[in-house]
Amino acid sequence: MAANDRTIDVSIILPVYNASKWLDECLNSVLKQNFEGTFELSAFNDASTDGSLDMLKRWEEKLEAADIPVILGGHQGQQPKGVGFAKNQAVAQSRGRYLCFLDADDVMDTHRIELQYAASVDRQNAIIGCQFHREPANSTERYTHWCNTITEEQLYTQAYTSHGPTVIMPTWFCSRELFDRIGGFDERGKGVPEDLIFFLAHLHNGGNVHRVNQCLLMYRYHPQAATHSIHKDTIWTIRIEAFEKHVLSQWPLFTVWNAGKQGRRLYRSLTCKSQKKVMAFCDVDVKKIDKGAYIYEESQEIPKPQVEIVHFRDAHPPFVICMKQDLTGGEFESNLASLNLKEGKDYYFFS
Repeated sequence: MAANDRTIDVSIILPVYNASKWLDECLNSVLKQNFEGTFELSAFNDASTDGSLDMLKRWEEKLEAADIPVILGGHQGQQPKGVGFAKNQAVAQSRGRYLCFLDADDVMDTHRIELQYAASVDRQNAIIGCQFHREPANSTERYTHWCNTITEEQLYTQAYTSHGPTVIMPTWFCSRELFDRIGGFDERGKGVPEDLIFFLAHLHNGGNVHRVNQCLLMYRYHPQAATHSIHKDTIWTIRIEAFEKHVLSQWPLFTVWNAGKQGRRLYRSLTCKSQKKVMAFCDVDVKKIDKGAYIYEESQEIPKPQVEIVHFRDAHPPFVICMKQDLTGGEFESNLASLNLKEGKDYYFFS
């Protein structure tokens, strides 16, 4: 479609796979949007077998009766082609200058498009997220708190933690130009974290991130969610590769904060070049410190590499911190604060 055919302000991008249980609530939130500009729904049905397509067709009539254009695409193959493929297809068939991503099991606040569009107009090179609440309310409490409260600066500095993108994919809102510049989502299908791959590529391409600090989405938690199909080792590998390339490559030497399981795993996962930059492990556990050193027994090198273990007060920045936050009753956070370091310069979390 030619650029001058883009007459819609916002396209809601909705990939659908066996979502009949939630579609009514999701699409009703599309109908209820309070936005003075123009917007459309671009839905792509990825071989659903549960009646989702029939529901989409019924909602197509209802939405168009309310002057909300609907573009409905899809395929009826034997197998779904995956979330990345479905989102790319929904984007390709849409007309909006801005893209508002929505999962079929989630529900938007009535002001979501209005507020994220306003934030995007002045931030053409940014992925715009928002705060959210979970359903059920008590699911993933630590994760939800982290997503909703990290600072604007931490949207960048904490991008390498196990939590994944610092603004969650179902809240993304961005310009079509930004999306095209990255080249869309990875389409390898089930088990691939297409959102993390896109997000890191965006950051490493000089992209920005912003969060609207209002709760504009109900983010549903359930066993069928696509995120549960992604193995933790896959995410770990992607994180390590990006972290080495864009952070560790800038440091001549560094210290790993945590001489325990996670710190040692980080060390073993690094390339030989990065391993040689590790000055020490640091910890507060006297038993670990008294050992004096970590010996990398699995190494093929002779003699086996050894890395000193020291108390955190005797260690030198920069640090790669392999500690989960909010799990030590504030002790770790207090220890870190006592060193008067700057996140993103003197340390990064890789927890």
